[in-house]
Amino acid sequence: MQSRTLSRELALLLLGQISDRGTSASGSSAKALPDGGMDVLLQQALTTLHQHVREALDRSAEDLQTAQQELLDSELQEMGEQQLPRVRSHLQAGLVSAEQALNRLSASLELPRLLLLADQDEVRLGAMDRARAVLRQREAIDARLDGVMEGWRLARLPRIDRDILRLAAVDLSDFKTPAAVACNEAVELANRYSDEQGRRMINGVLRRFTAAAVPAES
Repeated sequence: MQSRTLSRELALLLLGQISDRGTSASGSSAKALPDGGMDVLLQQALTTLHQHVREALDRSAEDLQTAQQELLDSELQEMGEQQLPRVRSHLQAGLVSAEQALNRLSASLELPRLLLLADQDEVRLGAMDRARAVLRQREAIDARLDGVMEGWRLARLPRIDRDILRLAAVDLSDFKTPAAVACNEAVELANRYSDEQGRRMINGVLRRFTAAAVPAES
């Protein structure tokens, strides 16, 4: 795996441990990412991922249990087919929660390897540089991303999806990553940390974002 890819993933985990609100244009939150504090932040990220796994598994179990009960009730009642849409809805919600849990479980299992690789200066410095770039420019990045959202707002996306988009934006502007590479690697991060809806949203937003950036740079 390329050091850039590892750096981006580490930066994503670092950003998840920093408040998403109230960062000033002076970049004061960027000072919350000292080099010596990376290991602490990544350990906090591991704890957070484990919490997400437990919560997603609990939601999945509740939805699947509800679906099972409603399916049983429909079999015992006349006109039980009228309940099938509700059963389907709960099954779908349960499967989505299970997918989120599996994604986050996979990510948490990978984190010890990332912690080891973070000892490499190139990976560590790349992660810090990306995280700091996002924090310094977050308001401007969010405004640009909001500008290509269709019928939606960036603030309404899950935090992990917002940070994936922000990292892709700084990859394009600060690190001169080719658009196709930045988009593909953002989707890969979504495959590991988000869900199907998040992947579709990230892919669509970045397509519009890169298309809008071309005339401005030409």
